[in-house]
Amino acid sequence: MTNHWSPLAVVYLLLSIAGLIGTWWFNALAIVGLHDFIGDLVSSGPAVSSITVDLLVAAIAGSIFIIVEARRIGMRFGWLYVVASGLTAFAFTFPLFLAMRQRRLNALADATA
Repeated sequence: MTNHWSPLAVVYLLLSIAGLIGTWWFNALAIVGLHDFIGDLVSSGPAVSSITVDLLVAAIAGSIFIIVEARRIGMRFGWLYVVASGLTAFAFTFPLFLAMRQRRLNALADATA
C-alpha cells in the first residue's frame, strides 16, 4: 500500500468512520427529539448507567494511551485526538489515532529497513 497505509491502518480508519457516523446519527436523533442527553446517560436505568461508566473509563484510559504513545513514537499533536473526541466521539478519534499510529509505525519501519 502507498504512503504507509497497511491493511491494519485501513481497518482502523474504517472503524473510525463507522464510529463517527454511528455516534453522530444517534446524537442527531437525541437533539431532534429534544432529549436530555447527559440526563439520559445517567438516569435511564442501571444498564445504561453501566455502559456509560464502562465507556467513560475506557475513553479515559484510551486518552492517556493516545498522549503517551504519540509522544513515544514522535507523533505531533497527539493531544488533538483527545480534544477532538469531545467535539465528535471517542469512537471516531480513537480508531483514527490507531490508523495514524499504524502509518507512523510503518514509516519508522521503512526508514530503518
